[in-house]
Amino acid sequence: MNFEELNLNASLLSALEELEYIHPTPIQEQAFPVIMSGQDVIGLAQTGTGKTFAYLLPILRQHKFSKSKHPKTLILVPTRELVMQVVQEIEKLSKYITLRYTGIYGGSNINPQKQAVFNGLDILVATPGRLIDLAAIGSLNLKLAQHLVIDEVDEMMDQGFRSQLTTIMDLMPPKRQNILFSATLSPDIEMIISIFFTNPKKIEIAAHGTPLDKIIQGVYHVPNYQTKVRLLLHLLKTDASMSKIMVFAASKKLADSLFEQVNAVYTDQVALIHSGKTQSNRFTTLSQFQEGKFRVLIATDIAARGLDIKDVTHVINFDTPAAPGDYLHRIGRTGRAGKAGIAITFANAPEEVYLKAIETLMKREIEITELPDAVEVSSLFTEDELPAVLVKNYFKNQKRKSTQSAVHEKKAKNKKEHLGGPRKRKPHKTKPRNRGVERNRARKK
Repeated sequence: MNFEELNLNASLLSALEELEYIHPTPIQEQAFPVIMSGQDVIGLAQTGTGKTFAYLLPILRQHKFSKSKHPKTLILVPTRELVMQVVQEIEKLSKYITLRYTGIYGGSNINPQKQAVFNGLDILVATPGRLIDLAAIGSLNLKLAQHLVIDEVDEMMDQGFRSQLTTIMDLMPPKRQNILFSATLSPDIEMIISIFFTNPKKIEIAAHGTPLDKIIQGVYHVPNYQTKVRLLLHLLKTDASMSKIMVFAASKKLADSLFEQVNAVYTDQVALIHSGKTQSNRFTTLSQFQEGKFRVLIATDIAARGLDIKDVTHVINFDTPAAPGDYLHRIGRTGRAGKAGIAITFANAPEEVYLKAIETLMKREIEITELPDAVEVSSLFTEDELPAVLVKNYFKNQKRKSTQSAVHEKKAKNKKEHLGGPRKRKPHKTKPRNRGVERNRARKK
């Protein structure tokens, strides 16, 4: 099937032609007629399958010019970066359409966003927190919204957005179309579906939790942090196919440390992104990595969700993520748009349990690769890798040798009797109260 068979109008077809998109992906093909019908939709597909276009194309196909200032379509996403990416996709598709749209997110000046909303919108892309901020101060009215799209809803649940999602749904009219896209389903997501959705149509492109077939997966069993660093440097040195690599770390602290060590060897070829960086820095870094200025991008999971970075050849999990869903999102940065990709995971002994959970979710084992002989195994462990040391209490349950009280009687020579001060020890004569009267009496006599 090609896009012309989806009953798209000339404006959308022209935009797709300029983007050199000819054939819709399976999720786009199956979601289009259902969304066009107005039915609630639950789309289950991995990252990199074209979910953004899957809901944008039918929404834009139904768009009609309106002078109303209130948005008709609300698109909720979990991160600022994903807001900007969805806005960019709308910009591409609406090149030949008169459309008002903007993106709002926290961590930036709210006043320009208030003004953009006040000027009037057809489509609003937002993170939940900033959306509620604008609604609370009366700058945003959602009562005329016809479509609610929740993208990457599993990530929203991981970030604790459940209460905010329910608040937003309560602000919207009950008669609306709900469109939900996710890579995985959880009990929390199913609870929201059962409460707010009406007879939703489930579209599942691949078996639940299965990664893209074009991603080649492998795992190295690596004992500690220092050996992981040596293995990463060895792969960067010896594998010429690693031209555009994303390396995922579990925390900002780990990402910072790894960046320092890799950048010391590959100066000006490495970039770093995590939530500790400013918003402008993160946007610039992603743009430069996309353009090929950097060979390696070290990131925390903030960059794993939903971002469409083209031509990533390798994803390296420097640590094995504790949540299997995070693993799927990480490796989904490669193997996109039908291209092949490679995902490599470094797993130490404590992370073996995470690896088993990932394999259980995918219903397949990840192939083990032996450590290269050139990689020296370190015997040093970081403080975070050392097991907790329990200090034995040697005094516990020990019987006292003596039950004698710690308080003892003073010796007789040290005993002192409190006599109440000098006035008490030496009684004195009471002086007359009126000395003048006594003197006068004496004189008269």
